[in-house]
Amino acid sequence: MSKGWTVRDMPRQDGRRAIITGGNSGIGYHTALELARHGAAVVLACRSRAKAEDAALHLGKEVPGANVDVAALDLASLESVRSFAAAELARPEPLDLLINNAGIYAPPQRRETKEGFELQFGTNVLGHFALTGLLLPKLEARAARVEGAGDLVQGEHLLPRVVYVSSIAHKFGKLHFDDLQFTHQYSPSAAYQQSKLADLMLAFELDRRLRTRGSAILSLAAHPGVANTNLFLTEDHQGVERTLRTLLGHIMERVLNTGAGGAVPTLFAAAAPGAMPGGYYGPQSLFETRGGDAVPAKVAAPARNTAEATRLWSACEDLTGIRYL
Repeated sequence: MSKGWTVRDMPRQDGRRAIITGGNSGIGYHTALELARHGAAVVLACRSRAKAEDAALHLGKEVPGANVDVAALDLASLESVRSFAAAELARPEPLDLLINNAGIYAPPQRRETKEGFELQFGTNVLGHFALTGLLLPKLEARAARVEGAGDLVQGEHLLPRVVYVSSIAHKFGKLHFDDLQFTHQYSPSAAYQQSKLADLMLAFELDRRLRTRGSAILSLAAHPGVANTNLFLTEDHQGVERTLRTLLGHIMERVLNTGAGGAVPTLFAAAAPGAMPGGYYGPQSLFETRGGDAVPAKVAAPARNTAEATRLWSACEDLTGIRYL
């Protein structure tokens, strides 16, 4: 087995600024931690500002002098997404990285976003689609500056990037265009698998559209393998089920990936000079479930279906009212 990329291979990130959705815990926190450790300014964009502030305090203790900021962002509310994006666009600091990390995993009962979308599709897919489109002008401005001024990081031109965090669960996913919101027969796992397939397809479609436009922005995707994060716990999980899910998480951490290990593919996509536009990365051990490293990941055939990706993109535009590229 070849040696994959690890955080030991990560170049300094001084001068770069990253927004990480769901950066207060799990993979998002460890992504923010390593970016900060390597000199980047990080913004923890989280549904709970209080939890984000706690995470920022903890991160500051691990990385003294870290440049870390917090912001409230509820991806289950397009109003919140618009508000966050407007505030970000008004800030003078550049934006180099948008890491679409936050996610909801398989609530046992069907729940809805503020706009009435099924919670997983609305949060994991539509929230990030809208956020990416609204922040694209700022990423384009940064790309123009990097190209024009020749800004370098460790001797490399590190252009702005959008990173979608998908999942190996995408391999079992199907886009239910006749019922994207699972209004007729809700399945927690099928809805999650659909959302992660959609995330990967949107990352690829964004890359195609950026290349067609001649943009220098990179669109990439990653998956963490199977890692123990609080993604497996929602407010719907209580009592015995919550205890069992917590226990399962501890077992997964010992047998499969930790949150820190699961963040490595995301960090590769965000920071490695060798990451390719339209690339998809994950760990390589035990059928891509563990490893603490990053290599090109396997892509299920449906994720490469460009016709369905175009249809998905149009559906996201119609549902969010946000059109770009």
